Amino acid sequence: MHLSVVILAAGQGKRMFSELPKVLHRVGGKLLLCHVLDTAARLAAEQRLVVYGHGGEAVKAAVAKPGGCSWVEQAEQLGTGHAVAQVLPLIPDGAIVLVLYGDVPLVRPETLQPLIDSADRGNLSLLTAALADPTGYGRIVRDDQQRVMHIVEEKDATPQQRLIREVNTGILAVSVSRLRGWIQALDNDNAQGEYYLTDVTAMAVREGIGVDAFTVPDPQEVQGVNNRLQLAELERYYQRRQTEALLLNGVTLLDPARVDVRGALVTGRDVVIDVNVIFEGEVRLGDRVRIGPHTLIRDAVLGDDCEVLAHSLIEEAEIGVGVHIGPYARLRPGTRLADGVRVGNFVEVKKAFIGRDAKVNHLTYIGDAEIGADVNVGAGTITCNYDGANKHKTIIEDRAFIGSNTALVAPVRVGEGATIGAGSAIAKDVPANSLGITRAPQRVLGGWRRPVKGEKKS
Repeated sequence: MHLSVVILAAGQGKRMFSELPKVLHRVGGKLLLCHVLDTAARLAAEQRLVVYGHGGEAVKAAVAKPGGCSWVEQAEQLGTGHAVAQVLPLIPDGAIVLVLYGDVPLVRPETLQPLIDSADRGNLSLLTAALADPTGYGRIVRDDQQRVMHIVEEKDATPQQRLIREVNTGILAVSVSRLRGWIQALDNDNAQGEYYLTDVTAMAVREGIGVDAFTVPDPQEVQGVNNRLQLAELERYYQRRQTEALLLNGVTLLDPARVDVRGALVTGRDVVIDVNVIFEGEVRLGDRVRIGPHTLIRDAVLGDDCEVLAHSLIEEAEIGVGVHIGPYARLRPGTRLADGVRVGNFVEVKKAFIGRDAKVNHLTYIGDAEIGADVNVGAGTITCNYDGANKHKTIIEDRAFIGSNTALVAPVRVGEGATIGAGSAIAKDVPANSLGITRAPQRVLGGWRRPVKGEKKS
């Protein structure tokens, strides 16, 4: 079976009140359209055809890795049937066509697979939903034997038909051979003057083609996005799905309503996550990792037994086993921490390696540096890595001791076992097992008195 997935993504989304095309808004940190493309990929579709219109160039540019999808322009928005007509010449004979929507991002592959299977058996298959309030949706009209007869759009529905709670999601699957004939026969004799894809249902019934309607178990799964309120509701629904999966996988969430996963999170055993934690991109947490409140972790790997305390930011970092981070720590891209490292409060690390059991505990900036094992970096230490034009590297070898309030002016090397006196500005290499100090001699001026505010000078 050849599966061609057609994704309708030409709408402007006026009710979003945004300069962005609607499908470029995000749920869970991912573009709406990319959610749908990923679903098509999980269905092993041989073709992914995206029908674009408003803001088309922006849409194509935003989908940086389309994964082999083809782009088809719908220059005029004349309805869903007209949109599908644009892609039919690209679909090979014998294919099954599955129609999805770029603003309906969270439908699951397992929900769609029965439609594909039914279409492969020669039927027209529809995905429907039962809504408490069906306002705005096309209704599924059935006969006395509960067979689907046709779909009526709300603007064309009678008062009696508007009482029907089973609605059309717009998602359908059918063989391309049948779809070609039905699309050619569509007309726009309706309240909106558009070519409705939904009209193919009545055509299938007239031809004696079986119509299978599959009702989605959770209507929120097929919720579309037309305004910011629906976008926010969909975000909460998506996050509930993520946190439910984490809980069922053995993760402790101290408040599931206050954890956001905006990417892919992989966790080991006995992980504990506190409130207001955000994961972005690809994050991997080892066994027994504990994440404190108000923390953001983006594209990072944390080894077993790590602890991240409150208000920390970790991005594009590789962290070893048993590392202690925070509170109020910032690990910027390129940070690599070996096993047993301690990075404490108000410490910033950028593009640096910190060796096994080293300690950088307080009020320190480490950038473009390589720090050995068992090094102690005192409070207030700064690696002066930027000269205004170029970045330079600081190297601190094993078991060195850096006194508080030290400025290491790169490029510079502190040798193995060396000590730097507190308050020093080190601009030259310090050999192994030696003391480097640039502290000025202390002077004491007796009888000196601070100026007093308002005191007049004689």
